[in-house]
Amino acid sequence: MSAMERRHTASEVAQAQFEKAARYLRLNDDMIAFLATPKRELIVHFPVVMDDGRIRMFTGYRVHHSTIKGPTKGGIRYHPDVNLDEVRALAMWMTWKCALMNLPFGGAKGGVAVDPRQLSLGELRRLTRRYATEISILMSPEGDIPAPDVGTNPQIMAWIMDTYSMHRGYTTPAVVTGKPISIGGSQCRLEATGTGVMVTTIEAMKKLGMEPRATRVAVQGFGNVGSISALRMYEQGCRVVAVSDVTGGLYKAEGLDIPALLAYAQQHGNIAGFPDGEPTDNLGVLSCECDVLIPAALEGQLSASVVPHIKARLIAEGANGPTTLRGEQYLLEKGVVIIPDILCNAGGVTVSYFEWVQDLQSYFWGEQEIMNRLQRVMLEGFHTVWDLAKAEKIDLRTAAYAIAIRRVAEAIEARGIYP
Repeated sequence: MSAMERRHTASEVAQAQFEKAARYLRLNDDMIAFLATPKRELIVHFPVVMDDGRIRMFTGYRVHHSTIKGPTKGGIRYHPDVNLDEVRALAMWMTWKCALMNLPFGGAKGGVAVDPRQLSLGELRRLTRRYATEISILMSPEGDIPAPDVGTNPQIMAWIMDTYSMHRGYTTPAVVTGKPISIGGSQCRLEATGTGVMVTTIEAMKKLGMEPRATRVAVQGFGNVGSISALRMYEQGCRVVAVSDVTGGLYKAEGLDIPALLAYAQQHGNIAGFPDGEPTDNLGVLSCECDVLIPAALEGQLSASVVPHIKARLIAEGANGPTTLRGEQYLLEKGVVIIPDILCNAGGVTVSYFEWVQDLQSYFWGEQEIMNRLQRVMLEGFHTVWDLAKAEKIDLRTAAYAIAIRRVAEAIEARGIYP
């Protein structure tokens, strides 16, 4: 396989994945056009007063891909590379993810092109409140419910909720999820995505006859998703032999002490300098001797130049869109099993749904109840996808997309086209 690969945009990848499943479903052209087109896209340019008194302009986005199944749901990303194409793709992926998990949501995504690490706390707060004001024409508990994503966190969700509430004149906790528990957040929300990655990965391992204690795991990315995924796999008895973050990677054939590494990363802000493990780079983590690979960083990491070096037989997509089109083609031809992102990392939006329901009811559940509900939803989603893939002899991504797209298409047919 040639290492040369044209870098597809995130939107091109999302559209290609959709079209593959749409062909399998034999949807007519009108339905394909409807499902492929975002409902609305908002671009905002707004000023923020910096600490030195200067005014700096920022660009933000909010895209609603579909409102057919209910209010839109999707994270807000703060990253220098945020653009409309990326947000459009992420919104589409959210539609399929929510439909696959049988959540009453459509897909949305938002973001600001900014490096939040370069802002002071005051600048970050002012940027967040202004961005929230700009997109508040779309936000509501019944219409569009944001959540954290790359570069955002519970504090940023608290500022967004407070800003929206100030405009409304009363507190509206259900307008965002991923908030601090003190203002209506849910138990288990922070660890939900990584826990869901573990649940689907362990279930796939059972199907493949892989015993946890004999399984080596590598995790790319040690943020919220990657670190919890690594910890949960470690707790299941797997050997986590490699991890990486923006500063580099660590490898230890005997297995890293993940609780100690997590504590180190929380204290130092990254994994650089952790004494127990050999330093390596990003490619070293992706290509190490392992059985399970969990890409939990950004999109497009498993590309044509990387996948020939991958030794894992099971890939669990903790990140959104981590595998490129040609990268996936190579891996499938090689017999690698890929748990697709819209299934594997759906634990976050599932517990976001639980949080939204709790806020609307003003009645909150305990940690064990939430974990039981999360496991039940994740296992139901996994088995639905696995069974279809095996029955139809198709890959797991196509199966997951087919189930999700069919559900949205059925909802369109039931509702009809207005007017």
